Formats: sequence, C-alpha cells, structure tokens
Amino acid sequence: MKVLIINGSPRKDGNTTIAINELQKTFGENDVDVEVINLSTKDIRGCIACNNCHKTGKCVFDDIVNETALKFSEADGLIVASPVYYASANATLVAFLQRLFYSTSTTIDKTMKLGASVAVCRRGGASSTFDELNKFFTISNMPVVSSQYWNSVHGREKGEANQDLEGLQTMRTLALNMTFLIKSIALGKKEFALPKKEESVYTHFIH
Repeated sequence: MKVLIINGSPRKDGNTTIAINELQKTFGENDVDVEVINLSTKDIRGCIACNNCHKTGKCVFDDIVNETALKFSEADGLIVASPVYYASANATLVAFLQRLFYSTSTTIDKTMKLGASVAVCRRGGASSTFDELNKFFTISNMPVVSSQYWNSVHGREKGEANQDLEGLQTMRTLALNMTFLIKSIALGKKEFALPKKEESVYTHFIH
C-alpha cells in the first residue's frame, strides 16, 4: 500500500506540514508507505493547452510534474494539502495539479485510486478550498475519502496547528479511512475486477 502526499505550501515546516505529519504518523502505524512531495517555492508554470502530452504521454514542461506522474501511477492513494489563499488553494499547487491530471489523462488509469484533500487556514476559506481540490478526483474516477469532519486544520503562525486538536484528529481519521479503503478496493479488484467502462462520449454546448 502506498500513498502519495503533495504539500502545496511554500512555507517550510508550517501548519500544512503539521497536518501532513499527523497523516504520516497514522499511515506508518498501519503499514502504509508514504511519500511526501514538497512543492515549496518551486517554479511551476501553468498549462498552455498545447496538447503535446496526448502525443508524448508527458507534459511538454519536463519538471516535477513529470517526475510526480511516475509516482502517481504506482500509488494507491493521493492526498493534496494546501494553505488557503483568498478562499482558494495555493496557485502554484493548482497549476501543478492541472498539468499532472491532464498530462496523465491517457497514460494513468486513475479508476479507484483514492483521493483526499486537506485545507489549512487561519479562519475561513477552508471549505471552498476543500471543494476546489476534490474536483480533480471526481472527474477522474477517483473515490474521495472522507473523515469525521471536512479535512481542515486551523492555524496562522507556524506551529499553531498543533493547538487544533479536532483538526489533527480529523487527519488521523482520514488516514485510517484511506487505509481501510485501499485494502477494501484491493479485495474488490481481486474478487470483482474494476467496473466496465463505456467508450467515452464528449458533447459540447454548441452541438
């Protein structure tokens, strides 16, 4: 079992990292391998809609997106964590995810890979950020893993997230739920195989 966690915070060892550490600890206690990818202050540009990835199977910008794609293909679950900026996810993280998901749309079958998002904020905007990030999963046949509350942890200055006991408990519950579902889906694949897919139909609003 392997879970890939994307840390979208540019702040080293900040509150987003505290939330991720709580996830890592619980996964480790349940024999789940975890790899954390820190986007930090990396220079990640947005998608330019060139569609070169549909020809080559990878993004035209050969950076951390293509490196992550290889790891994503092997992972059973993906967790994306972001601080909240203007009731939205970190812009660098969004650019990263848009390119990662689009460039792998034909090369990685994401069906039944598990997805979860985590939002970290001072006060508000967590729910809209949570919703924004979950959309990457729900368009990709990826079940979204829930917890005992929406996946948010609160804190502004470094270290304050340690005081959000409910938020940290939510992280532990999320990790336990994802562990259970990874095992359950593995059994389901063995017993029933993945759901049969229809040929994709694409319609546009003009016809």
